[in-house]
Parts: sequence; C-alpha cells; structure tokens
Amino acid sequence: MLQQGAVRDRIVERFDAMSPQLQAAARYILEHSQEVALVSMRELARNAGVQPATMTRLAKFLGLAGFEDIRVHFSDALRLRADGFAARAIERDNAGTEAGSGLAHRMLQSLSGQIARLSEPESLARLQAVADRLAAARRVYVLGLRSCHSVAWHFHYVMTLLGDKSVHLDGPAGTGVDGLLRAGDQDVLLVISISPYALQTLEIARLAREKKIGIVAITDSEVSPLIGISEASILCATESQTFFHTLTPALAVSEVLCGLLANRDRQASLDALQRADQHLASLNIYTNTIPPRRI
Repeated sequence: MLQQGAVRDRIVERFDAMSPQLQAAARYILEHSQEVALVSMRELARNAGVQPATMTRLAKFLGLAGFEDIRVHFSDALRLRADGFAARAIERDNAGTEAGSGLAHRMLQSLSGQIARLSEPESLARLQAVADRLAAARRVYVLGLRSCHSVAWHFHYVMTLLGDKSVHLDGPAGTGVDGLLRAGDQDVLLVISISPYALQTLEIARLAREKKIGIVAITDSEVSPLIGISEASILCATESQTFFHTLTPALAVSEVLCGLLANRDRQASLDALQRADQHLASLNIYTNTIPPRRI
C-alpha cells in the first residue's frame, strides 16, 4: 500500500492519464475527502455520478489492492486533523437531518468549516506564496468570468483603493482581454475559475502564459486545468448544501490577499486609503441618513 499522503499525490500525478469516468471519481474523492472516510463506496459512487465499479477500477489504476486502501488513507488523514472537523462530520452524519436544524443551519455550518480549512498550514503557505508573487509584480491583471466575476471584481476594487497596480480584464463588447496588450514578464495574471471552467478563462490564461506573464490562480481542485500553468495557486472549496456551488471561500481568499498586500507597507496603504476617502467624500458618495425626497 502507498505511504500516508501518497494516495492524494498519486491521484493528482496520474489524473491526466485517466479515462473520463475515472477522472470524475478521482476529482470527487479529492474534493470530498471527509466523505470518503464516512460513507459507503456505493454511496460515494452515486454522489460522484459514477458506477461503484469505477471506484474499484480507480484503486487498481493507482496501484492499490482495492478501494478500501483509498478509504483507509483518507480515514487516517481525517483522524489526524487537529481542528476537529472529523468529529463534527461524524456527529453530523450520526445526527442525520433532525428536525429544527434546517437548510440555513447546515449551509452556515458547511461554510464555517470551509473557511476554517483555509487557515490550515498548507493553505496559509499557498496564500503567502500567491501574495508574494502579486507583491513582486509590476502590474496585476485580474480575470474572473461568469460566477467568478464577483471574486475578481472584489479583489480589483479593493486594490484600486491602494493604488493603480491592478487591471481588471473586463470590458464592453468583449474587449476585456485587450488589457493584456502591454503586459509582459514583469506582470502577473490573477485568474479565478472553478468547475465548470469557463473556456474563455482558460484561453486567456494560455495566452498570458505565451506572453511570459506570470500566472497565479484561485481555483477549486488540485486537478484544475489552471494548476499546471500557475506558479502558485490557492484551493477553495465550492461544495454546497444546495444545488449550486459556493463562492464564499474564494471571496474570503480575495479579502485575505488584499489584507496581506496592504500590510506590506502599512503607511503607504494608509495614505492611499485616506486619499480615497477624501475623493469619495468630495463626491458625496455615502450617507448615514435617508435623503429628503426630491421634487
């Protein structure tokens, strides 16, 4: 059997060589590691949208005796967690859907766990690596399409309060990518994309790489197509208790990155924010009272 920690690495290394069905099973396992340890293989396969036999074939593909070796690996990893997620997951599984818990309660519990996992050592190291790369860049081009647009816009908006380093690749009539016209090897593209990945996002990322622009990513999986072309990346959970994915962890990452960048030169950041406040005040942008009706 593979050593502790090697199963996940083997899945990532061999992902591109898998059939589409094996990829679907492997991706689900990577993104729902707690579930691997807690539910039956048949239920796991159903949740992943594959046949139970696919889970067995995946184990064989990875050089394991059977699916139980995959389960043991993720069960051991779950027990070793120090933040108590395993106990809470088991407790929730045993409790079922008792009356009074409600969808809102389950959603908020899930989100709190996803945010908490971002503070684990590996995730913190990824955050710091991306922040370091963004700080070293001459300009930061920001790309997020469709649902990820909100994350990209949030990062860009906050960064504009600190200076003019950020360029949002978003424009009318499909001109957003024109922003890369003068970008080069001193610049970085921050790209945000989650499954299902927007084709145009991947095409623009490929173009940026061809132009020798550095790429860092906020994405959802170790087997995301952005991982292979990114210098550094941050992984965010997207699974939700509802029919659609969540962007809350990705938005949290955006806030943290902005905070890390602002903290590098606190005085310069403070000066920039004071100038922004003065500008907004001169335009009478905000108020604390309901304005009188205009006749």
